[in-house]
Amino acid sequence: MATNVPAPVLTATGFQAPTQQQILAGVLADLNAAFGGNLNISNLESPQGQLASSLAAIIGNTYDMFVLLTNNMNPDFASGRWQDAIAAIYFLQRESSEATVVEAVCTGLTGLTIPAGSLAKAADGNIYTSTQDGTFGADGTATIQFACDTPGPIACPADSLNEIYQAIPGWDTINNPSDGTIGSNTETRQALQARRTATVAANSVGSTAAVRGAVLKVAGVLDAYVTENVEATNVTIGGVSLVPNSLYVAVVGGAAQAVAQAILSKKAPGCNYNGNTTETVIITDGYQPPYPTYDVTFEIPASLPIIFAVTIANNPQVPADAATQIQNAILAAFSGTGSTGTTRASIGATIYASTYYSAVAALGSWVQIISIKIGSANSPAASFTGSISGTTLTVSSGAGIANGQTVVDAADNVLPGTTIVSGSGISWQVSVSQTVASESMNTVAASSDSISVNIDQNPTISTLNIGVTAV
Repeated sequence: MATNVPAPVLTATGFQAPTQQQILAGVLADLNAAFGGNLNISNLESPQGQLASSLAAIIGNTYDMFVLLTNNMNPDFASGRWQDAIAAIYFLQRESSEATVVEAVCTGLTGLTIPAGSLAKAADGNIYTSTQDGTFGADGTATIQFACDTPGPIACPADSLNEIYQAIPGWDTINNPSDGTIGSNTETRQALQARRTATVAANSVGSTAAVRGAVLKVAGVLDAYVTENVEATNVTIGGVSLVPNSLYVAVVGGAAQAVAQAILSKKAPGCNYNGNTTETVIITDGYQPPYPTYDVTFEIPASLPIIFAVTIANNPQVPADAATQIQNAILAAFSGTGSTGTTRASIGATIYASTYYSAVAALGSWVQIISIKIGSANSPAASFTGSISGTTLTVSSGAGIANGQTVVDAADNVLPGTTIVSGSGISWQVSVSQTVASESMNTVAASSDSISVNIDQNPTISTLNIGVTAV
């Protein structure tokens, strides 16, 4: 039987369904023809008008479902179970969550090795497990990466991982001088698509994409950056000087031995490496002792605290906990676990302040954003030699220092959230009481729209470094 309802068509751009208005017009014409052509089809309030509207809605909903079906066949648009099905073709499963990782400075007996799997406890009660061996140097210290046993976006502020949970003779203290890298909740649509793309590249061998894909498949890895220097001389890439004919891999999270094995599986031995972490990989498959062994070096990047300044309009609807809500929204967006679909702030990337507008605006109609600005020590407002005693900061030069700026240092001795309150010249008052010996320091003003992160830096965030002002 012929119908006046336009048929859907498959075009070069996909499944194209008629509009709801076109469907309704076709249904009305069909009803009019069925009843001899004397119906009043201009009045949708009439019985025939209401019947036509219902039939048009049913047809339109069916077409909408088919549009959704065809769109989900495209990996770029797939979501939910459809995306899981596409990922399964590549033997991938959506990651339920990832744990927070943190760099901790341990002290103890020189020469003693703290094995991977050692336990420490944070101030909030969470247990952290070391992901690599660590040997105390001549100064009695070792920097070791720990991962939270409870997955998800759990904050680990500086100086909070400070208790040895499982005693090892000769291991005396532990502390994290900088904020941990926050974990994530169940993998988002965007994150799974990015990982699927990287994993497809991992099917190859030798390319930087293959190495990165293999490293990202390692359990617990939150972020990775891979590049190489194919020249016979040193080359600076992303703020880092790479030795000739070398591979550079920066990794956040994951067991160090597993990371090294992943690198070696995709890049044949023989190239130079760059980095601050070396693991020995033993090849046992197909060999009898003595087994071939290779030292693989990669970078565990230093943290780069990102400073935020959020200014909103004050109005009667602004809740008492507005600052906390805004800080939590930015923290979730920064780690790629927010509801607005932002991706994790990553190694070697450019971070844009505009990325966080949607996360803050989604909190409710009470949010009227005036500005969101960011800053980091990569573009300091002032650089100087300084010391802190109590709340007094004494500096070698006050040029560039101003109220409201955040004080940071490369050694992470300065506590997060330390800001300039008042002062002038070489003497200033800061917001947090502490004791820091004379060292190189910077002040940072959150006044930029974007920040470039070097490839040996891991951007980190603390709620203490997210300032919120209502004016």
